[in-house]
Order: sequence, then structure tokens, then C-alpha cells
Amino acid sequence: MERGNTKHGVALDDRLRREAEYEVRQVDPEGEGDRSGGAPFGMTPDDVEARSNLGRYIPKSSLPGDRDDLIAGATELDAPDEVLDALEALPPATQFETVNQVWAALGGRNEDPAHRP
Repeated sequence: MERGNTKHGVALDDRLRREAEYEVRQVDPEGEGDRSGGAPFGMTPDDVEARSNLGRYIPKSSLPGDRDDLIAGATELDAPDEVLDALEALPPATQFETVNQVWAALGGRNEDPAHRP
């Protein structure tokens, strides 16, 4: 089933803006080290984009939550099939506090905490 809705409300617009601002703050302003095109240490630009895409469909109201909570929240936000399929792959009894934890559980790489500003 294809979900073609590309319009979203003010709350989602605000969330996307905050996520973009967070990602900008993660970029090393001094240009130290290899940032792989502006991505945080330990991540590629593709990692950042994929984690951000996942986060767009996990509402705050679903966290902390387990797989079913995350799927319910993503469904309410009309998440695309690939996001719902990924969430289905999560272990059913695990509680997730953050999108980063969900991303890591799906095999994604997060920034290296040793290089956080």
C-alpha cells in the first residue's frame, strides 16, 4: 500500500525544523576532523538523512515506547511503508527512549559520543 500524502501540519513542520537545527548544531563549526560532508563524527550524510527520515514519523507521544507504540505513532503520521516495515523489525518487548535508540536497534550508526562538541 502506497502512502502518497506529502502534506503535514504545523506540529510536524516545527518538529522537522527542530531536527534540522539540531543536525546543523552537530556539524563541527571549526572544521576539525573528517565530517563526511558535514555529518557528525561516526555518521555519513546518508546515515543522517535516513535517521532523520525515521524520526519524522516517530511522534514524541510514542516515546518512551515499544515497537507497537512506535508503529501506532508512525501510522498516525502516515509513515511510508519502508518506515513501517523497519519498525516492524524491532524487538517487541524493548522500550525505546529516543529516536537514536530506535535507529541503533535497526542497525543504524549514531554520532560518536567521544567527538561531541
